[in-house]
Amino acid sequence: MTASTTFPGETMSRSLSRRGGARLGLRLFRRDSGAMAVEFAATATLLMMTFFGIFQTCLALYAYSFVSDAARVATRYAVVRGSSCTGMTDCGITATQIQTYVQGLAYPGINASSLSATTTWFSASSTQPTTWTACANQCNAPGNAVQIKVTYAIPIFLPYWKKGTISASSTSQMVISN
Repeated sequence: MTASTTFPGETMSRSLSRRGGARLGLRLFRRDSGAMAVEFAATATLLMMTFFGIFQTCLALYAYSFVSDAARVATRYAVVRGSSCTGMTDCGITATQIQTYVQGLAYPGINASSLSATTTWFSASSTQPTTWTACANQCNAPGNAVQIKVTYAIPIFLPYWKKGTISASSTSQMVISN
């Protein structure tokens, strides 16, 4: 098969061979070479945003796990340090001491200044069924309950997205033992 088309710079017709087909393919490739770079840039951007999103989700789950554990640990700490405890230096614990204790829990990757602990004491009714009423003042006597809510502002960093925070909180409540 002979080609009747001449390319610029060619004066005679020749048969389509591998060399001629490769030359034609090379010209087509040259026309689309910039499109591949643009497609790669768009795809890489989406892939990296997805990767960082998954990474941030994992960090948020880690932080929530810490907040949940901190609420339980702080409640147990308060339960054994009621108004009747003996043998400990911080008996008759206050809300300020609980806040300091929660911020002193050193979990890696958690910013202690973003942690807050809200403490509420409840008094038990003397009738059955037992009902709980929030105390106006601190009532940490044995038989009453303490409820601690720990809140943490999780920082979110995603490329090409605004920076922000997500609030995670967990509440734990137990009856004061001594």
